[in-house]
Amino acid sequence: MNARLYAHAIVTADTLEGKLVPPGELVLEDPEPALRLSAPGRPANLAIVASRHAKVPPVAGMSDPSQRARILHALANHELQAIELFAWAVLAFPDAPLAFRRGLVAILADEQRHLNLYRERLASLGTSFGDLPVTGHFWNKLDHLGSPLEFVCAMGLTFENANLDFAGDYATAARACGDHATAAALDQVHEDEIAHVHFSWVWLQKLSGDRDPWEAYTSTVKFPLGPRRARGAVLDRDARRRAGFSEAFIDALDAVSPTRPSGEPR
Repeated sequence: MNARLYAHAIVTADTLEGKLVPPGELVLEDPEPALRLSAPGRPANLAIVASRHAKVPPVAGMSDPSQRARILHALANHELQAIELFAWAVLAFPDAPLAFRRGLVAILADEQRHLNLYRERLASLGTSFGDLPVTGHFWNKLDHLGSPLEFVCAMGLTFENANLDFAGDYATAARACGDHATAAALDQVHEDEIAHVHFSWVWLQKLSGDRDPWEAYTSTVKFPLGPRRARGAVLDRDARRRAGFSEAFIDALDAVSPTRPSGEPR
């Protein structure tokens, strides 16, 4: 299938099953102009609502099965948005190098797998994905995704970078309360996230030329995203080393005080 047709179908699908169609072998070349869709298609039970209507418990809530379900539902929604936005990027950047576009599709397929992992864990808690309201937190940042470089800085080096800390924290909390299956799912997401962040690290350097990586990242990423949103309360330095980050970049990230989306300290 042509990558444009596939990506368009993923973003605009109005069923969850439509979002989860695997990419298979795609023709990545695209002579058509850039297409930037403003919103995804969604089934009614996954319609995007304001964040005030979809509060997520803190990591301590993992000890309570009902709160754990709310956390996992929010994590599943992150994966759904990632599926859509990596497909969105295939449409938005038809002129990007084929290796970049190939990487977008590969990560999209991983995000589909992650969503299914979370759906399985939700089912074990008597919850289906779509039972709770979902936000469009990633979709609200379309103005941050104007170029391939801006895309990797926002999605890979901010959101996915932060998940190198969050997924590990959630896995530890799930293991502590005896939910080893959920911990294993989170461990798998964490492992895959390292490869995703590596993709963005590689392309940060390829797309920014000879610039220092930290300067290239911080001068490209747009507020309110940035280093303070690219990490958790405790920085997983080893995960960043495995993602390929330089020690200087890790040190700079470690020196930053993390904040929540609200702007409050973590």
